Amino acid sequence: MALPLITDRRLLPRAFVSVVRITVKAVATLNDLRRTAAVLPGSEERATTGGAAWFVRGKPYAWECHPWPSVPADMREIVAAELVVGVKVADRMDALALIEMAPDVFLRTTTPWGQPKVAFRMAGIEEDHLVELVTEAWRVQAPKYLRREFDNLGA
Repeated sequence: MALPLITDRRLLPRAFVSVVRITVKAVATLNDLRRTAAVLPGSEERATTGGAAWFVRGKPYAWECHPWPSVPADMREIVAAELVVGVKVADRMDALALIEMAPDVFLRTTTPWGQPKVAFRMAGIEEDHLVELVTEAWRVQAPKYLRREFDNLGA
């Protein structure tokens, strides 16, 4: 039988208060993605038929996933039920590593086009990891001069 999680420290026995630390990490939102993308040189947000998407020099690097008919049925159910974001990755091995690392967060596939990429459930991503994923996706698509500009900003 699982015990209920006690989040109010006043309800814990005195001996546990100094030992037990309850950590709640902030889950990333679409606005966090927008803030991250806004500081990347040459980045622009566009409204698409599937939702918002972010581009650098006309190349997509992050997007809201949509339950298109081409998405496998099991993945389509997830995409229809919650916010899922896709990002470009450097190669297929990067995508596979993320999926293997956290299969409950990173989806195995969404659509066959635009490889390599990975999709993830926003509810399962912490803000700092979202910043890393979006920035790396931007780097994959950005030309060298924009990557240099970003690096010179001290980011």
